[in-house]
Amino acid sequence: MNQSPNNLERLRAAYAAFARGDVLAVLGLMDENIVWEEAEGFPYGGLYHGPEAVLNNVFMKLGTEWEDYQAKPEEFIDGGDTCVVLGTYSGTWLATGKPMEAPFAHVWKMRDGKAHAFRQYTDTALVQRALEA
Repeated sequence: MNQSPNNLERLRAAYAAFARGDVLAVLGLMDENIVWEEAEGFPYGGLYHGPEAVLNNVFMKLGTEWEDYQAKPEEFIDGGDTCVVLGTYSGTWLATGKPMEAPFAHVWKMRDGKAHAFRQYTDTALVQRALEA
């Protein structure tokens, strides 16, 4: 009997999709009413509601304002409906040409196989250094 993928497997697949540029696969993980919270001090800090808002206000900007932007997961922590992913961001801010590397923690709230909430934690001071001219 085949089991459906669990939340952690879905998240692993989403990070792998993001790494290969398959944004549609990542959006497919999201509940239509997802609440996405970017850390204040991050270039796109704030709350976004729904996959389209995440696409337009986060993913599209990551793809056009950074060179070789990556969110590389290093550890997946299974809390059932709440999962945590620890990793490292890296990339070069195109406006300044400065590279960035910063640790992150992502907290995902899952329901019925979909992400209904996401919260980003990162060292925004490290990110801001890349943005400064």
